[in-house]
Amino acid sequence: MFDISTIMEIKTAANALSALAQPNRLEVFRLLVRCGHEGICAGDISDQLVIPKPTLSFHLKELSQAGLVTAERDGRSIIYRLNIEGMSSLMQFLTEDCCQGRPELCATNPVCC
Repeated sequence: MFDISTIMEIKTAANALSALAQPNRLEVFRLLVRCGHEGICAGDISDQLVIPKPTLSFHLKELSQAGLVTAERDGRSIIYRLNIEGMSSLMQFLTEDCCQGRPELCATNPVCC
């Protein structure tokens, strides 16, 4: 049986995975990973991925609500960055039970981790 904190983790993880389950959002996420801490403005994301600005705005909002992206105003631009904490939390949640809770096994199992 799940306790309430586990249910909340599952809902949070499912929300993040749902956000990434759309091809344009997954492309945006991967671009933000490559951009690192510098981030990138929405116009440049739109140009690089050939996603119309209104469509991109919707996708960025979804990624932000899922805790995977942050936005910071810089003058007239908004710089988008990967939310490292959000991504790390998702990865930790997904691999929490990897190798039956014995992380030393992950090093010897090429399929795992």
